[in-house]
Amino acid sequence: MTEPHAPATNYAADRAQIGVQAAIVHGDIYSYTLPAEASAAERFDTGVRLLDGGMPSKARQLMHEAVLNGYSGSKACFHLQLALVSGRTRHEMPPDDARMLRQARLLCPFSGGDAWADGVKTIERLLEAARLPDMDMRPLLKDIDGLAEPQRMMILRHMELFLEGPLQDEMWKRSLESAEDNQLAKDRTARVWKFFEPEPLAPRVPDPSPPHTPGSLWLQAVSGTTVLAAAALQIGYLLAREFQVLAMLVYLLSVGGGFFAARGGLEWRFRVERLRAKDAELAPPRARTGSPPSGGFASKVDQRFDHYFATYVPRNANRSAWLDGTAGIRRKIRDEIVYAYREQRAGAERIAWLIRFRVGDVRKRWENDTLWDYRRELAIPPSIRAVTLIGLAACVIGACQAIVTATQVAPVAATRSTAFAIAAGIVAARAWLRIALERRRHAADEAEVAQMRAACNAAFRRWKDKLACKPTDVEMAAWLDCDRKVLLGEALRHYGLSVSDLIAHAFIEAPGTPNRRARVKHGPWRYTRYRLTLFLLTADGIRQFRADLDFEQGTFRGYVRTNYRYESVAAMQVHQAERDERKFELALVNGERIAVDVLASGTEELLVDETPGVVSEMTLDSAGLSHTLHVLEGVAAEGKRWIIQERRRKADRVGPLPR
Repeated sequence: MTEPHAPATNYAADRAQIGVQAAIVHGDIYSYTLPAEASAAERFDTGVRLLDGGMPSKARQLMHEAVLNGYSGSKACFHLQLALVSGRTRHEMPPDDARMLRQARLLCPFSGGDAWADGVKTIERLLEAARLPDMDMRPLLKDIDGLAEPQRMMILRHMELFLEGPLQDEMWKRSLESAEDNQLAKDRTARVWKFFEPEPLAPRVPDPSPPHTPGSLWLQAVSGTTVLAAAALQIGYLLAREFQVLAMLVYLLSVGGGFFAARGGLEWRFRVERLRAKDAELAPPRARTGSPPSGGFASKVDQRFDHYFATYVPRNANRSAWLDGTAGIRRKIRDEIVYAYREQRAGAERIAWLIRFRVGDVRKRWENDTLWDYRRELAIPPSIRAVTLIGLAACVIGACQAIVTATQVAPVAATRSTAFAIAAGIVAARAWLRIALERRRHAADEAEVAQMRAACNAAFRRWKDKLACKPTDVEMAAWLDCDRKVLLGEALRHYGLSVSDLIAHAFIEAPGTPNRRARVKHGPWRYTRYRLTLFLLTADGIRQFRADLDFEQGTFRGYVRTNYRYESVAAMQVHQAERDERKFELALVNGERIAVDVLASGTEELLVDETPGVVSEMTLDSAGLSHTLHVLEGVAAEGKRWIIQERRRKADRVGPLPR
């Protein structure tokens, strides 16, 4: 089956992008969902997943609650320490968190040694070294390099902002190397797109309509047949009574001819009606007087059909001819799907795979020149024509000869029987023809439905197999963290700076365009494209470095660089609209405004049991916006004096750790 990003034909109609901007919520993934009346261990485990997912604020809250309820151990102590320092600098840490960091060993006591205990000791030594810049770092760096995974990688990831000076440079060097090594790890480019695919709905192919044979039709058939049989027997009796042997043989021949004529005629009529029905079914639709409500299920299905038929143009085919030639079949398949899923509360994105498959099937048949094969299959063979016409001729001639002879021997009885036979025969023939045609139609429809159902089920299994290795939200967060570090590394190389030359740095992470977005339950939105804006605060001023990230491929493009002095910053604000849009805006004294849409419209899109505000909170937390606002608000309020204040704040260290 064609994948959603397959390069069938590089074309998009006017509405092509509308169908691929849907928001996907994986409501069946509960990574960040806390059970009702959760135990301390469950709270802590959820906090660990939140930390791994890049949401340290919520992680700190849950871990603190778990520790206060008695959860302890070396693993708990390690994660608590990282959660407290993750995503913020020393002076951003509230006094209560600083106190908790100093008392982490007392809050989470443990005995014995394991990899987590080694990680705890390394974090403590890092914090101690940050207080003593003249300390010999070589033994410490050797210990860091000797740590097991995942402890080493987690320390490099979460302590980036918290360290300073030469130690920060050494840690940054290792952090950047780790980011470059892991940016495309775990088959990222082949798996990321799967995160943005919803759990597909199973295929539903509507059953064919049952044969329409009402009781009145059966009454006509049975009664007409009874009268016809009686009249025919009467004529036969008259001939036999008078020993009209030749007429009897001709009469029997007419009955045999009638049988073959009826059999051939039924096949002939079925093929004609079937061909006419399928031609009408696949004919281009007439102009419609109305359209489905915008944003409704049928409207979204229409958008996807328009998109995929415009995209998957057959090889060596003229696009206009393809779209015009398949207008009828497009309408037929669309109506089938809308009818089949009309009663389900599910978005059109969950059946996009089915639409792609059906469109791909039409394209394949077009390329194989089998799209109109039914016309060849329903053509009337000469043998059927011959059998029908010869049988009809034998029936008419034999019947007429028998009737004439019977009329000569018994005029009144023969005339009466003939009149009854003709009238009853017409009624019975029409009724039995309609019954037989309906049964043949239903059998043919059932065969087609069974064939399509089998094909759709096979495609569904293939699609499920493709989505089997969908990345977790934690993997998505880890890849995005690597992307941020790689971009920071590029900016530092471009400006010829080391990380310790920076007074501070901060990211603004916004969705790019065009993009698709998805999230797990209670998790932040993840996007296929990001616009990352990096602020580097140096002694000379602010260096702004922006790039567009293709998250599926892990590549950057569209670099934009801007430099300005601290005194140039006039104001900084974040606008929040009614539908939860968030726009960051930095105003310069020359009137220029740097605006970034941090959260798009409709960010919430909550599931039934999600609390309003939770998605926005998680998305902003994972983007590290609180740190960014802290830095830029300080610059906007204090200007260049912020440098002096920042250096003074850096002199205030976290107190000594317990030994």
